[in-house]
Amino acid sequence: MAASAKTLICEKANPTEEWTIVLPRRGRQRRYLPKVITPKQQEEQSWAPVDLETNPERELKLMQKMQLCIQKLENSPFFHTLLDQILTPENLDRFFKVLGEELNMQMVIYGLGSIESFEPPRLQLSLAIVLKRKFSWIGDIEVFDPIISLTEARVLEALGCSVLLVNEHGRRQALRPMLFFMPHCEAELYDNLLHANWRVDLLNRIVLFGNSFEAYEQQMSMFRNSTVADSRKHILASRRLTKELGINTSSDDFFRAFHGSGWHFFTVGHEADLHPVGV
Repeated sequence: MAASAKTLICEKANPTEEWTIVLPRRGRQRRYLPKVITPKQQEEQSWAPVDLETNPERELKLMQKMQLCIQKLENSPFFHTLLDQILTPENLDRFFKVLGEELNMQMVIYGLGSIESFEPPRLQLSLAIVLKRKFSWIGDIEVFDPIISLTEARVLEALGCSVLLVNEHGRRQALRPMLFFMPHCEAELYDNLLHANWRVDLLNRIVLFGNSFEAYEQQMSMFRNSTVADSRKHILASRRLTKELGINTSSDDFFRAFHGSGWHFFTVGHEADLHPVGV
């Protein structure tokens, strides 16, 4: 698909402008709605934050941390290198092939971690938010991690994200084009995602940003434990179907947040034999 068929980049904000911090009003918060979206609904678990202690000062402090991280990332050589990687004609074609006739792809973030306690999760979330701002073909952002606190949930919503009320265990089916944003998740979560989408039509609707599958394959020679091998069956089986593009994390500021991460595109022909794996 030609690049002109989509609006590639949204208007860039002036980095010298001050941030306007707006937090959700307590009496008019967005309602979280569980979604019926996984192939094994019996394995879904209703979820609510364990840490329910919050106050305006705590939320404001976290929002300020996030805004600083967003500015840091958006103005960094790391991000501009990653942006150049996305904007090559070959890689744009890969994104647009997943989009098909759809206007945008929803983003789902799994395993984010605590954005209140640690900078790497804040940088990871910042990248997701900035990518959405830059590209009109990235749609709504949904987030889940079982350790998210009420403070973090409110700040995530103020930043334009939705927090899921159901623990999907990574088993979201790509019933439409989807970008799964999963840097530094456990191998089991990637395997769950692939297992839930182990069909030609579903895999072709996925872009995955996360750990290197090639690295998982190389590591398997070190493991003799059948449990470890079993938890990665779909990862290993997908290697022949996956185009993996690593990202440059030479900068010390962003190494902890993104080392070993990259883009994964699944090119699965209709004649492909996706025999059952780990079923």
